[in-house]
Amino acid sequence: MTITKRTLGRSNLQAPAVSIGAWALGGTTNGQPNGYAGGDPLESQRALYWAAEQGADFIDTADAYGAGASERALAPVLRDFPGIKVATKVGNSFDEATGQATGPNLDPDYIRGALQASLRRLGREVIDVYQLHTFDLTDAKVDEIVGLFEEFVAAGLIRWYGVSNDKPDQIRRFALGEHCTVAQIQLNVFDDNPAALAACSESGLGAICRSPLAMGLLGGRYSAENPIRLDDIRGTQPDWLKWFDAGVPTAEYWDRLQAIRALLTTGGRTLAQGALGWILARSSFAVPLAGFTTQAQMEDNFHAGQMGPLDLATFAAVEEALGR
Repeated sequence: MTITKRTLGRSNLQAPAVSIGAWALGGTTNGQPNGYAGGDPLESQRALYWAAEQGADFIDTADAYGAGASERALAPVLRDFPGIKVATKVGNSFDEATGQATGPNLDPDYIRGALQASLRRLGREVIDVYQLHTFDLTDAKVDEIVGLFEEFVAAGLIRWYGVSNDKPDQIRRFALGEHCTVAQIQLNVFDDNPAALAACSESGLGAICRSPLAMGLLGGRYSAENPIRLDDIRGTQPDWLKWFDAGVPTAEYWDRLQAIRALLTTGGRTLAQGALGWILARSSFAVPLAGFTTQAQMEDNFHAGQMGPLDLATFAAVEEALGR
């Protein structure tokens, strides 16, 4: 099967137009939900192997997802499919043995150790894209981290790097590094991100997009009648999670979804495929990182990449329906 791909910024790395986000494999941190409840690890493994067999070859994770659990869960498929490119992140420290998060840590010695730990968990000798994990930093600190990441490139431990951050100035500052090639930004049909996209475009960076399905709201399964269970992170309502309230879609986002549902499902697309198609139409260099817990979800996401961007007329109608 032919897979439509997009080049990641300045690098020669290519990723499927819809790639894989592995956050949901993390499970719990500090004994609290930090992922989607009810997932079956064996089903997730089947989904990963199915995608790899189709040729899906770019996966994004982070060391802090489940205190190392997401990276460990990827190791078997990365071993069996060595051509898969992997991106991971650093900056949020944790105790791997106890699963306890211990807070941000940007000390260079900590980062050096964290990189070695990620390589060990992933079973890799080199990481394709290493990212700083969402911080508001001074220019001097950005420059220090860029210098450190360049050391890792020179040592053959990473190939390229980036930053997971929506702040345009910080994206531009990271982009001064020779081997900086991506910014990971939040982007979905509800939450456009024009300033961050502009910073990526001006800097020659690719945009890999987290929360492309608004944590499952754009999958279409959940409603007031079918809420999310409360042991799921979407049922615990952390401050940053705005699309759900106690496992139920918020009224604001539910109304937005109803305004665009019919448009996103034109042309035989599922709702999720339409939402991913919106991102592909929004930017020629954006790569959504679609999460999954089941093979059915993985297949739906994979085929969204085959269907490609929404057509211009449908994209414009979505924008009008959302008042943009």
